Parts: sequence; structure tokens; C-alpha cells
Amino acid sequence: MDEHTALIVDDEADIRELIEMTLLPLGVTCLPAETLSMARALLKRQPLSFCITDLRLPDGNGLELVAHIQKHYPSLPVAVITAHGNVESAVEALKLGAFDFISKPFEITVLRDMVATALRLNRSGDGRPGDGRAPLLLGRSAAIEDVRALIAKLARSQAPILISGESGTGKELAARLIHQSGPRADKPFVPVNCGAIPEQLMESEFFGYKKGSFTGANQDKAGLFQAAQGGTLFLDEVAELPMHMQVKLLRAIQERAVRAVGAPAEIAIDVRVLSASHKNLAALVRDGTFRQDLFYRLNVIELRMPSLREHLDDIPELVTAAFERLSRQTGTARPLVTPSALQALQRYPFPGNIRELENILERAFTLCENGVIQPEDLLLPATTGVSMPSAASPAPAPSRPEPATMRSGPATISSGPAAPPSSARYTDEPKTQPMLPMVNNLEGYLEGLEKAAILRALEATRYNKTAAAEKLGISFRALRYRLKKLGLE
Repeated sequence: MDEHTALIVDDEADIRELIEMTLLPLGVTCLPAETLSMARALLKRQPLSFCITDLRLPDGNGLELVAHIQKHYPSLPVAVITAHGNVESAVEALKLGAFDFISKPFEITVLRDMVATALRLNRSGDGRPGDGRAPLLLGRSAAIEDVRALIAKLARSQAPILISGESGTGKELAARLIHQSGPRADKPFVPVNCGAIPEQLMESEFFGYKKGSFTGANQDKAGLFQAAQGGTLFLDEVAELPMHMQVKLLRAIQERAVRAVGAPAEIAIDVRVLSASHKNLAALVRDGTFRQDLFYRLNVIELRMPSLREHLDDIPELVTAAFERLSRQTGTARPLVTPSALQALQRYPFPGNIRELENILERAFTLCENGVIQPEDLLLPATTGVSMPSAASPAPAPSRPEPATMRSGPATISSGPAAPPSSARYTDEPKTQPMLPMVNNLEGYLEGLEKAAILRALEATRYNKTAAAEKLGISFRALRYRLKKLGLE
């Protein structure tokens, strides 16, 4: 058994003795300290494995010790002991860098679990992944650096975290980074989209079921909580949970136990719960559609992911990473992005955030010719200020392809196929380009235009794909890709 040394800071001798007796069988030697000053002196004396401190000390506050340790001994795990019900101070300690807290009076099993976590953190250094993996969170802007710094602290804690932010900002990436950077990194990370599970199946999916508990239950099945045992359960779009499931989830988190459908008893679980939503949960609580008690359980600490509009200077790095990934996937060279194309991206407001950026880049990667990305390859809306060719203007002889959708007029949004766009490439009817209509689904609208343009080119060439690709001004490979993606092949 490895030998470890722990600093125990508490002005009550019986508490120090209880902790020492609990830790001794675990191979942990305890150094007791009654005051803040004694704790600081012991920190200088010898290397320590972890620290447990009370918040109320004769000569100061335990929060001061947490901050001191984070500044001078950042790799040293520290946990706090709080008076019963003093949640505010506990949350403040977590924000300062404490990895966990327990309330007086505490159970021995809870203390042992906390110590086990502390020892895992100690073995992993500062809790950051050191296996050479590519970073999950890209960017060097102040907004992203702030997120990284907070994640480095939150990863060490075991407290529930609510990750908020607009759709497409990378909430699941943040959750994965928290998991990978913490003491549970070698355990499962189980993401679940709460909005994608049918309501009638939620209980069995979350908690599992026993054989014979209902028709079709031919064997025992573990639920999502059991699958995440020892690791992290990530509840994405948690606002979509119906009220009856919110009650069951609250009990599972509070009791740290779940009961499978048809099971006679609960089983203990050791799972860290992270959740995310693009909706304002506090507003949903006020509206009565989300339980207040569950909200406070999930939102012990909030991590807000910034929108892409708040860190547009990270776009060059994001673009490079996206094209490197696409190049590896396709086995082709990474395209060159012109400065004007980068400027166009940095002027665009990105209502869909990073997810929208990735879609735009994938489309541009497919449609560009000669390995060069120009602004017109991005197919950005005209409101971005990007100069787009007009169908009324004579089409210049391009040195690279001009997708027909860039010069298309608006189509009527309906369940049927979109109206064919006009294109100077293969029509003799010049038309004035009307204003683009307001649409609720930009991606669907653009795909409709593109699909109609491709079908018209195929019809004009009697479905000769090589000739159709030439008429559209794209490569044969790009046409095959679009046909497959649009369901035309």
C-alpha cells in the first residue's frame, strides 16, 4: 500500500481524530493543524498528498487556505468541511479550486470516497490530460482562456455543473474536457440527449429494468446511470425532461442510488452529473415547467460557454483545425483559405455558432476548386456584407467554380421540391435578383436551392453527371458528394 500524507485543518480535536482514524487503514498519515497559520507552516515543511480543511478557523476562514493552496501549491487537492446547510460557502470553495466538500456531521463512507478521489487527483498531477491528445477546446481569445481556466478548477471538483450557452457553442466538448481533466478520466463518460428519448421509455433508459418487468423485457438491462458508474453522466438539453422524470432524477442525484424498473431495491451509484441546456432554466423555473429543487441540484456551479460572436478572433484557428480534419477524412490536401474569405467569416454573426461554422466549412471544402477557398464558396447570407455575384450581371469567365446556388433567386418553402434557381450558366433568361425571403431554416432553404439547381443541370444534360458537373462549375467528385448528401443518389 502506498504511503500518503494528508493535512487535516480543524479546530475541533474530536473531528481531527475521527478523520485520522478513518484515513489510517487507507495508508494515509495525518498532519493535524488547529489554525490557518499552523496549516501554512506545515505546507512549507514537506510534500503532501491532499488537504482537508474546515471553513471556520480561529484565525481566519478556510476559503483563505483554499486560495493560498491554489496559488502556491496548485497540484495539491484540497477539500472542505462545512457546517450543515452552508451551501453558499461550499460553492465558493469549489469556485476557488476545492475538489469537493462534506457537511458536518459526515458519514465515514462519504469521507472515504472523498479521500479516494483526492488520491486519484494526486496521482494525476494537476488534473490536466497529459497523454498528447489534441485539445478539445480550441482558441486563444480571452473568452476561451477564461473558460479553460474555470474548467481546470471545476474538473477537480465533484460538484454538479450546469453548462449554459447557445446551441452550437460546444457545451458537450466542455463537458468532455471536464471529465478528461478530472479524477474520473479513466471511467466512462456517458452523454445523453434528454430530448431524444421517448417519454414512455425514459425511466427504463435512465435506471434500467429487470427481466420480466414488462412485455418485451427478456433480460436485465442496465440504465444510463449504471453505465456511467464511477464516471460522468452528461445530461444534454436537460430542460426537455418531463416533470415526472425530473422528480425521479432529483431523487437519484440526492440519494446517489437508482432503482431499476421491476427491481425490489435501489443500488448505490457513484456518478458525477453534468448537465447542459441552451434554454434559460431559471426562467423555466419561474414558469413552472422546471422543478426548482432539481435546478438547484444541477446548478451548483454554472459554466457559460461564449457564443462564437464573442471570440471571432479564434476563427482562423477553428478554420485550420476543421480543414485539417476534413483533409484527413478525405485523403486530400488541405485547401488554402484566402484572406477575403477569412474576413467574410469574421464579419458573419454566426447564429448557429461553431456548429454552423463547421457546416459552412464542410460545404466550402466540397465545392471549391483548385484547392482555394474564396468568399463565394462559403455561401454566406448576403446580409454579411460579402460581395456576391448577381444573376442580373453577366457572369464572368471564372477561373474557379461558381456554385449555382450563389446566383439563385428565392424559392418558395414548401413540402415539395424547391423552384429551380435561375443561373447565367445555363439559361438565356436574365432575371433581376429579388430580395432573399425571411426563412426559419436557413440550412434547409439553401439545400433546397442547391438540390433544385443540381436537378435542373442533370435534366439539361440528360443525367450525364460529368456534363452536369461542368455546367454547374464544380468537379465530378464534388457533384457525387452533393448527390449523396442530398439523397439524390
